[in-house]
Amino acid sequence: MRKTSKSVLFLALGMMLAPVSAIADNVTITVTNADGVQRQELAEVPVSDVYAKLGIAKGEPFIVKNALGQQVAYQVTYDGKLLIDASVRPGGTADFTIAPGTPKPMKTVVCGRQYPERVDDIAWENDRTAYRVYGPALQRTGERAFGIDVWVKNTPDLEVEKRYDTELSNHPKIEELKKAGKTAEALEMEQATTYHYDHGYGLDCYKVGPTLGCGAPALMQAGEMVMPYCYKTYKILDNGPLRFTVQLDYNPFDIAGDKNVVEHRIISCDKGSNFNKMTVWYEGLTKPCDMAAGVVLHSEDTKSVVYGKDYVLYADPTDNPTKQNFQIYVGVLFPGDVKEVKEMMYAAPENGNAGHGVGIVAYKPGEKYTYYFGSAWSKNDVRTLNEWKLRAEETLNALRSPLKAVIK
Repeated sequence: MRKTSKSVLFLALGMMLAPVSAIADNVTITVTNADGVQRQELAEVPVSDVYAKLGIAKGEPFIVKNALGQQVAYQVTYDGKLLIDASVRPGGTADFTIAPGTPKPMKTVVCGRQYPERVDDIAWENDRTAYRVYGPALQRTGERAFGIDVWVKNTPDLEVEKRYDTELSNHPKIEELKKAGKTAEALEMEQATTYHYDHGYGLDCYKVGPTLGCGAPALMQAGEMVMPYCYKTYKILDNGPLRFTVQLDYNPFDIAGDKNVVEHRIISCDKGSNFNKMTVWYEGLTKPCDMAAGVVLHSEDTKSVVYGKDYVLYADPTDNPTKQNFQIYVGVLFPGDVKEVKEMMYAAPENGNAGHGVGIVAYKPGEKYTYYFGSAWSKNDVRTLNEWKLRAEETLNALRSPLKAVIK
């Protein structure tokens, strides 16, 4: 009996001491780039492992430093990941040290929110581009705006909040001038304040309407896309400084004999990326159904399209090609299974919308399908369609071979 008691005691002591001995003053995360090209993107590790190794409680602050000893920005996501913005040379590694403590204020590079003051738009941006989707308040007006909008920018700074504020605050003044017959003054103020003109930092000149816009999904029925309307409810899951994530849930619809099918989307946008991650699934769908995801093709230019086996890219001519004289590069990437990539043209153009370039996916009930959509601007970081093609192909390669991050 005594031997048994001593064995139990030693075992209990060992269990008590083991976690303490495993606790470290700091931990190192090594990020490895196995590719032969430079990589600059967010590396991910389970944040629970960091808490455990540091011996701190969930939610307690910590500091992340690079190999030079400088503090770097990080983010803990809604799904338990620690994000670190990592730059890693070809075939190289980058080390980051994490220790308990209160970090310096971090600059927010990616963020978004709902704008109830602008018919429930949800808009978000990173250091390259801004996007928006339309909400229930717009749907109630009867306006048909289905897809995802693009706002181009040529600054890494946050622009969306300022654009909305300037546009909305000056609109009543413009209307007053028009009512007073002061047309020239109204036009001058509108040109000076609207976000449909470039004031040196970008603008909104992308046409959406009743289309997929830039990257929206749609189930297929009898060879036609059943496009969703505006979102019904939303939940912002992450809001910077390095990643924005939103869940959108749509109104029920009927398709292929199934009633009250509900579309769900989770969209995330990372610092430094031209592409958003889209995960979509359908609740209430009982049979396999083809799904399309793609970009609208406008009648002003239906030829500047590139179809690859796993992507569709387009040089969009903007809402006023002859006066804007630049292009918006849009595209959708399919790192997972895709049946085909093709064009689906309308019998006759509708308000300048000639059709779509899409990827067709064999969607199975209950699955979550992930693809990527994004954009660039010829006056910013991608000058030509050839550059856009290279950016898309390198992004696909990176998605299929992500940076490997290991906690030591």
